[in-house]
Amino acid sequence: MMENSSEIVSFVLTMYGDIGNLKYLYFILALILYVSVIFANTALIVIIYLKQNLHEPMYLFLCSLFVNDIYGSTALLPCLMVQILSETHDISLFFCFIQIFNIQTYIDVEFRSLEIMAYDRYVCICKPLHYNSIITTRRVQIVVLVIWIVAFVQIGVLLSFTIILRFCGTVIDKVCCVYHLVLELSCSPTRMLSYVNDVIFGLVFAVTAPLVFILFTYVKILSVCLKASKETKTKAFDTCTPHLISIMSFVFACFYNFISQRFDMTFVPLELQVILSLYAFLIQPLLNPLIYGLKLSQIRQALKKLC
Repeated sequence: MMENSSEIVSFVLTMYGDIGNLKYLYFILALILYVSVIFANTALIVIIYLKQNLHEPMYLFLCSLFVNDIYGSTALLPCLMVQILSETHDISLFFCFIQIFNIQTYIDVEFRSLEIMAYDRYVCICKPLHYNSIITTRRVQIVVLVIWIVAFVQIGVLLSFTIILRFCGTVIDKVCCVYHLVLELSCSPTRMLSYVNDVIFGLVFAVTAPLVFILFTYVKILSVCLKASKETKTKAFDTCTPHLISIMSFVFACFYNFISQRFDMTFVPLELQVILSLYAFLIQPLLNPLIYGLKLSQIRQALKKLC
């Protein structure tokens, strides 16, 4: 269907530039980072699975977050390593859209996971006596399943309007396929519909709505903490700090990508542009297991016992 709708069969990723023999160093660094992400997230998933005392709602949400971090890194890093060693940096339309689908679903699931984890913290701190009746294991399993299904269906619908477009350009000035930049290469009269869907599905449903809800829950948590005892404030701080760090880190990564795709960023050094554009896929998947593994005492103690 794609070949019939367009004479273009592949795109060129130009941000790699002429890196010469440095490509071997970049390849090794990317490989080390990818292995670290897989190891760190898998280790915490195994720990939560093996320890019965960690079979609680919050840790089930964390498992979903860790699985998504592995998924997000796998969506980008293997292809990135292949492109680093490539001489042409071509990517076919098929694999470009597969990569966009994986990247967009990763972002969607990450935001929604952080959103539902914010609600979990809200109930734990603001309604502690009702926590076990509101946040049950069965409900958590259903919510996690819905998060993943909604993300895949939502992004599938979004791309269904784009995959049939006619493309007249081939140059993507990034190291991976980016949905907004791919849309700009289209010369189909119907591409405006894809832009509208991008705003509705991508910006409103996947990003803005979760952020508004997260902000609302933390306003409620703050209002309760201001009236609470010192012990309650300490507990709230300990449980919310990793979540807040994760949220701020991911929001920063997404905000930079949104700005860099729509405005001139040539004043930023090229190497820094690449790192910041990949932050959500390189740093975030490694940051999450580190902050949750080090900050949450139950995981930390379980890790010590396992070692």
